[in-house]
Amino acid sequence: MSGQNSMFTWTRDHLLHHKYSDTDADPHNSNRGFFFSHMGWLMMKKHPLVLKKQREIDVSHLRADKLVMFQYRYFLPLYFLVGVLFPVAVPMYFWNETFWCSFFVPYVLQYVTNLHITWSINSFAHLWGSKPYDKRIKPSESWVASFLTLGDGWHNFHHAFPWDYRMAEKFSISTKNLELLAYLGLAYDLKMASPAVVQGHIMRHGKKTDEQMLVKEVIKSKRERKDANDAARAM
Repeated sequence: MSGQNSMFTWTRDHLLHHKYSDTDADPHNSNRGFFFSHMGWLMMKKHPLVLKKQREIDVSHLRADKLVMFQYRYFLPLYFLVGVLFPVAVPMYFWNETFWCSFFVPYVLQYVTNLHITWSINSFAHLWGSKPYDKRIKPSESWVASFLTLGDGWHNFHHAFPWDYRMAEKFSISTKNLELLAYLGLAYDLKMASPAVVQGHIMRHGKKTDEQMLVKEVIKSKRERKDANDAARAM
């Protein structure tokens, strides 16, 4: 219904994005600028390296899933049925809306809005924000993207621990959805980084570590100057 490609295509591109983040093999490489990472990557030919890595990346687990491959093969008719026809027909049938009102508001408006909200994770969350978990990478903790997506913009955590189902230590609607699916038995084997692993990564690579060390150095320097002054006065 979101019209954001099939599950197979989306997952394959997301695997590439994490494995080759912010390089030419990343489908929405943020080093090519805000517009490209936001939506330009969908408006032009893919970089040759993206095409090469697409062929090389292991997606056997996706090809083995019959439901995923069924949706991949019939994505366009399925999308037209549930993503276009359904939201347009319901207001016309139940509330006597005109065709054009039903087409432009329930379909076009929500589709364009949802696309830009989703794309904010590729652009805003890869260009601006804090990096408390790993200062070596471009993905950041973006308040803008997190506000728009209800918690999916805490991207520094997500790229530091891509196997953690929570996507963030803060609130994320995607995390809550996964927990609901797990409760219903529709999701399983949810992995999570332990507090010790997270803290260890922060201590080694987090930006907060640099700030804390700087504060400690300033305090140490002030203490040494005070001790020197006290010693001078005592003499």
